[in-house]
Amino acid sequence: MSTGEKKRILITDGMAKEGISILENAGFEVEVLDDKGRLRERVKDAHGMVVRSATKVTKELLDIAEKLRIVARAGVGLDNVDLDECKKRGIEVVNSPEGPTPSVAEFTLALLIGAARRIGHGNHMLKQGKWVKKECAGVELRGKTLGVIGTGAIGGTVAQYALALGMKVLGYDVVIREDLKALENFEYTDLDTLIRESDFITLHVPLIPPTKHMLNKERFEQMKDGVVIVNVARGGVINEKDLLEALKAGRIGAVGLDVFEEEPHPDPELISHPAVLATPHIGASTKEASVRNSTIVAEKIVKFFASA
Repeated sequence: MSTGEKKRILITDGMAKEGISILENAGFEVEVLDDKGRLRERVKDAHGMVVRSATKVTKELLDIAEKLRIVARAGVGLDNVDLDECKKRGIEVVNSPEGPTPSVAEFTLALLIGAARRIGHGNHMLKQGKWVKKECAGVELRGKTLGVIGTGAIGGTVAQYALALGMKVLGYDVVIREDLKALENFEYTDLDTLIRESDFITLHVPLIPPTKHMLNKERFEQMKDGVVIVNVARGGVINEKDLLEALKAGRIGAVGLDVFEEEPHPDPELISHPAVLATPHIGASTKEASVRNSTIVAEKIVKFFASA
């Protein structure tokens, strides 16, 4: 950052104090936006933005942000940022893919176990004074096959956790990781084989045109009866209408969902189904992940302006 020049960084979805301190110590003027209704007004003079999933960085917003030079997504997904428009305008886009990995991987495992053992349904019914022990009979993970769709940082970590639990793991991705390929009881395969042979399936892919509704009626019909599906990636990778029909038909044993096509208002019929364990997009919601995400993107912002 050149001498005497003070750059403004607008934080729209909150940021851990550790990240804010990095920016302030580097000489930036930092504003944490408390009132989302003022976003269009406050973004006008911002040289940088730090967002999470709530703020949508659209063409219309970029038209207002004439001084904007960098957008930092504190987290993994970039589907809330118009990447093409940012590229046209020469706006740098960074994120922190490594930040939430442990938190999301652990949460995936929690949903796998929770859905398989009907923990959510048992908890809900017991709080209503109903003892539904028979309804909560579940299945073990040990000795079963887990299909991991997307073996990047998060999916790869989930695969290693599953191996430690005594599962066999099938992986599918367009990029092959040699470190995973070398693991005992892990095998890369094509998507059709993974769908057919897995007892459990987890998704760890971005929401892009090729992954939109990649799990749909046709895929559900190819799966084993009683399969358990967990999605902590993006809601749109599963066709929720088809998923609900498969649940009603009894083809799917249980589902763990942390993400939905419509947030924060998911389909009430889907989330109220007794075989569905649903949470409000909290996979990365830990103190540790928040600090990592914040410090990673803050350091990237500092580096960007230092080299500009």
